[in-house]
Amino acid sequence: MAGLKLPVPRIVGMAAIPPGTRQRCNLCQVEIQGMVGGGDQVHFSQGNPSTRSKLWARVCQYLRTDEQKAQCLNQDPTLRGEIQPGDNYMEPPPVDLSSF
Repeated sequence: MAGLKLPVPRIVGMAAIPPGTRQRCNLCQVEIQGMVGGGDQVHFSQGNPSTRSKLWARVCQYLRTDEQKAQCLNQDPTLRGEIQPGDNYMEPPPVDLSSF
């Protein structure tokens, strides 16, 4: 049948990661560890474990294509929650360049 188009499956949300296991994101290479009761821990390449909301604020929200978003482990807003104070990178302090 010429011209027949099949629907493309769209991932609305990723399943929660089972407690005690870790999954590595193929895009950004962070590991997300499932925790009992939710509140998964995100393991960046450096620094202390953090949250899905911090990962979203610093990385995931900037994905551009549907293909990238489909591969991301952190697209489900019910798993990541709202961005919290300190999740975004801090703005640098103003620098006075008038003396140069």
